[in-house]
Amino acid sequence: MFSTIIDFFIDALFQLSEVVPVTWFTFIGAFIEELIAPIPSPIVMTLGGSLAASQGSGWDWLLILALIGAVGKTIGSYLVYWLSDKGEDLVLTKFGKFLGVSHKEVEVIGKYLNHGWHDDILLFLFRAVPIMPTAPVSIVCGLIKLNLRTYIVSTFFGTLVRNVFYLYLGYTSLDTLESLNEGIDSLEKFGYIILLGLIGALMVFIYYQRRTDAGLKFLRKKLDQKPVSKKK
Repeated sequence: MFSTIIDFFIDALFQLSEVVPVTWFTFIGAFIEELIAPIPSPIVMTLGGSLAASQGSGWDWLLILALIGAVGKTIGSYLVYWLSDKGEDLVLTKFGKFLGVSHKEVEVIGKYLNHGWHDDILLFLFRAVPIMPTAPVSIVCGLIKLNLRTYIVSTFFGTLVRNVFYLYLGYTSLDTLESLNEGIDSLEKFGYIILLGLIGALMVFIYYQRRTDAGLKFLRKKLDQKPVSKKK
């Protein structure tokens, strides 16, 4: 059932590519691709590259499409970020006590993890490396409330690099486009494993901060509460 739904959206993207200019397809497709995470990420850009090649467009056209796609994907990723941010607010405000973590504690951890230019570089790499899934990154950034400027700028430029890569593959691999997308989609599964590992490490970090005496003191101090006395 789930696979059928995803196939429906993929078919819809291919149909869209036949009825709108490649520029609009690149923008709309990139936006939809970010919102519907199970859609394989190379589909829109590789198809856009193949369309540019079939229309006889030059290499410079790929950069224009990459810019258009980066705008669409950044807008889509911001929507995911916003939904994740608001969802975390709603869930933890109402159910945080049952989950063992409060909304304020997550905000404190998020601020603790915001370290200036290091975040810019790390998020840029997450966006630029082709095998890394993008929607889960957007969700995590929303949960920890990553600095919005960092999020938008790094997402745009990282996605731009990623788009150029996929557009080039689509532009030069017309005859093997389907097998190419399947191969990249398989590689993305490793990206999910890496990302899940990082999320797991973050959860361990939060758990440590909550359960250890030093961690509790850290959180209490950040929340402007009295430090927890060490039990004897």
